[in-house]
Amino acid sequence: MENESTEVKSYKLSFNGNGSTFFGIVVVNWLLSVITLSIYYPWAKAKQLKYMYSSTTLNDDSFAFNGTGKEMFKGYIKTLVIFGLLFAIFGVFTYYEMPTLGILVLYFGLFTIMPIAIHGSYRYRMSRSTWRGIRFGYRGDRTELMLNFFKWIFFTIISLGIYGSWMEMNLRSYLIGNIRMGDVEFRYKGKGLDYFLLGLKGFLLTLITLGIYSFWFYKSLFEYYVNNISAYKDGKEITFKSKATASDMFNLLFVNYIILIFTLGLGYAWVVTRTMNLVFSRIQLEGDIDLDSIQQTEADYTDATGEDMSDFLNIDFIM
Repeated sequence: MENESTEVKSYKLSFNGNGSTFFGIVVVNWLLSVITLSIYYPWAKAKQLKYMYSSTTLNDDSFAFNGTGKEMFKGYIKTLVIFGLLFAIFGVFTYYEMPTLGILVLYFGLFTIMPIAIHGSYRYRMSRSTWRGIRFGYRGDRTELMLNFFKWIFFTIISLGIYGSWMEMNLRSYLIGNIRMGDVEFRYKGKGLDYFLLGLKGFLLTLITLGIYSFWFYKSLFEYYVNNISAYKDGKEITFKSKATASDMFNLLFVNYIILIFTLGLGYAWVVTRTMNLVFSRIQLEGDIDLDSIQQTEADYTDATGEDMSDFLNIDFIM
């Protein structure tokens, strides 16, 4: 008989939030942000994250977001100053009739800020995320990420966008590979060529079928993102596997579109919660890591500047 520690275990991810509750949070946040001329925004975001995290469970134990509006407000002010200076410099060049130089400076500044924002966002968000009191962490190096990011951008530009698939996979591998949940390490194994061929196939078949294949394409993308994630601890592993189908994607995307259109955007809260519910219910986890054995290893970090920069740049949080 095999030892219990080597037996394959199943782990359950789920999302239990509901649209009505989240709608109440969103409406109050929106009203307070308008009344305060966006000053309340950091507290609004913290409240939304706390609800989303607490509604997400692993083996029936909730995650928690421990960041605060005060932390995010400090980062928000720093972000306003940084972007204010950047656009002020652009305005000066434009005023002195050097718009081309101004645009170059603006774009260079934005491209420089992007890896800094991504790094800072991951470092803050992971540090403020916990499960059973075990803190997540991000161990990426800002300088290393910046050098890689500029290299990947350069290759993407000179290849007329073709290298973009490799850039996305490299970025995911770097970011996810530096995530920790206590002493559990995460890895991402996606490859640029595989992702490029997947995208090319999806684009061509979607075009040929007048859009019908798009739901199978989205299913394949979700599957590729999920199936290439894994977690490791002491030589043991948890694998991630997608159970999503094309009909799931049709139900999700088409119904979400209908909700947003017919509610004039007011159904946003239901769109978010039903999306989260489907995503987590379609991820299957299996492995031999004992979750009770996870040890605290990660340090605290409270600078939310990168988090706020990511919002300004509308950078998706890669998970």
